[in-house]
Amino acid sequence: MRLKLWIQDRLHLIICEIGPTFYFTGDTTKLLTINKMGFTKTILTEGDGPKPSRGQTVTVHCTGFGKNGNLSDVFWSTKDAGQEPFTFQIGMDSVIKGWDEGVLGMNLGEIAKIHCSPDYAYGANGFPAWGIMPNSELIFEIQVLSIR
Repeated sequence: MRLKLWIQDRLHLIICEIGPTFYFTGDTTKLLTINKMGFTKTILTEGDGPKPSRGQTVTVHCTGFGKNGNLSDVFWSTKDAGQEPFTFQIGMDSVIKGWDEGVLGMNLGEIAKIHCSPDYAYGANGFPAWGIMPNSELIFEIQVLSIR
């Protein structure tokens, strides 16, 4: 049996899938410690536009942290020279689960940090081409630029 838990206050959205051996600790005024699956979202700048709906096309700026297991090291950024904002269809499993669910809850113009457990990132395979080790936690700083 799985229970999906949503906890939200003004600055934090925490989504975790809870299975028979999974638990979390914390409260909504602090980031939670994720022991198995899920993500935390911390709003850095509030947006004033609408939230995207499943199936819409979303364009974001993104910087990913967690290269070689170090959550301070960047492995990719749309803000780097030669890069462009990233566009994807939200809620359609075209990106990692942390993005699909995390960006779905963001407003247009919002900037947030999404901290993903391995199961909400690249899982057991990692993404070696970018220096993402298997079973790595990752942090993404994401800005929603457009929703269509």
